Amino acid sequence: MLIPELPNYLTSLGGAEYKGLIISLFTLTAGLSRPFSGKLSDTIGRKPVMIIGAVVCVISGLFYPVLTSVSGFLFLRLAHGFSTGFSPTAIATYVSDIIPKNRLGEAMGIQGICFSTGLALGPALGSYIKLFTSYDMLFYSSSFMALISIILVLRIQESLNNKVSFSMSILKISKNEIIAKEAIPAAIITFISYLGFGIILTLIPDWSEHLGFINKGIFFIAFTISSLFIRVIAGKTSDIYGRKIVIIIGLLILLFSLILLGILDTMNGLLIGAVFYGFAMGILSPTINAWTIDLSNPLTKGRSIATMYIALEAGIGLGALFSGWYYMNIMSRIPIILISCSFFVLIGLIYMIFWRDHKKTSL
Repeated sequence: MLIPELPNYLTSLGGAEYKGLIISLFTLTAGLSRPFSGKLSDTIGRKPVMIIGAVVCVISGLFYPVLTSVSGFLFLRLAHGFSTGFSPTAIATYVSDIIPKNRLGEAMGIQGICFSTGLALGPALGSYIKLFTSYDMLFYSSSFMALISIILVLRIQESLNNKVSFSMSILKISKNEIIAKEAIPAAIITFISYLGFGIILTLIPDWSEHLGFINKGIFFIAFTISSLFIRVIAGKTSDIYGRKIVIIIGLLILLFSLILLGILDTMNGLLIGAVFYGFAMGILSPTINAWTIDLSNPLTKGRSIATMYIALEAGIGLGALFSGWYYMNIMSRIPIILISCSFFVLIGLIYMIFWRDHKKTSL
């Protein structure tokens, strides 16, 4: 809900030159919190970690209208990132607990449909709320939605067996608890795949407005709708034919979509690029999630999923940071940034083609 309007909001506060930090600060704390959310998911349970993330969302939304300086806004973006650092880790781990292994990709696709629907409706709804009311009402609305999610989480059954009570000692993270080495291949592809997403979150709202769209959430609607149903198909296909081939197909489409977004500088061009980008991410997201769980130790699935999400946050954060730094409100630079990102996807594609599964997992 907030993403399309935050660049203009920060500009109104006098911080236009800090647009690249809107996403990168958020993802910084999300990434830093992943080892803690992974360990907590594997110890105190999945539900408490989901709730922690949602509570952070509620509180953050209430404070945006209060902290109205540039420094206050940037501090809130930093704090708000803890929400993403906690909830998605626990949700993905929870799904992997309750789903048979031979249908894991399909399940991740179904979960992805719900994620994508929120990602599509949120930006569009947020833009309409801002258009007809105010920034403050937008922030309060985001808190209300997070409160609803808490109520929903309270109704589900905890899936972790042999959970322990929380103690401060659980928050002590040793070196080998930060990264799950077995999940590194999936983390590499995740990082490369989400570099472009950080760029899109940072630049597409301005680019959409430049091309003539009144609602800056239109790109996200087109992108998300195109990704919806292909998620289940991709996940189920990866259950049958293996993760590797499906990931390679997804990377090929991602490469094509970024080039399209860079060369088609019209309203229709943006929508066409959004559709192909949605296809790519709809294929990659559930398949990489399932691959991560394939590679993980069953006793520390939370840590493996957290490792994958650390890579995701790093990709989004660095993509946002460097694109915002180079962009500097010069519209002609946006196509250059998008096309440049495609070279990183090409590297990921080559890596995936030559990667070999030594453990004989579902790849």
